[in-house]
Amino acid sequence: MKRLNLLLAALMLSVAAVSCSDDDSASASVNADPTAVINTMKSGTWRITSFTDDGNNETNHFTSFNFTFDENNVLTATDGTNTINGLWTVTNDDSSDDDNGSSNDIDFNIVFSSPDMFTDLTDDWEIQERSGVRIKLRDVSGGNGGTDYLVFEKN
Repeated sequence: MKRLNLLLAALMLSVAAVSCSDDDSASASVNADPTAVINTMKSGTWRITSFTDDGNNETNHFTSFNFTFDENNVLTATDGTNTINGLWTVTNDDSSDDDNGSSNDIDFNIVFSSPDMFTDLTDDWEIQERSGVRIKLRDVSGGNGGTDYLVFEKN
């Protein structure tokens, strides 16, 4: 009986130690549920409040556009005159070669085939922060190692 109590105590300490460990829990909670991200983005229209491409602030290219993340993975940007169509998805990514070093996160994927300023948004972005009204994305380029940041805020 004493041995059983010691085993239970050891098991309880192990569980407590694991639950208190300093891992990427903030990142994991941001990236834990693709469905939550999808539902948030499909709600309303969004605008880009910040886009930094390899250290260059490119936000001004997008300030007049409102973005709609539609049901069928269609991403629409419109400024009232021009309409640009692309695609978006939020997918599970279980590879360990991600930017954040996590082996269990999700990617926010954006694809535009034209015009050039919109193709700069095409990437598989890592979600750094998100709420019901804001999402901050990051991408580290595989080619030149530069880091891009993209922030959408709800209108």
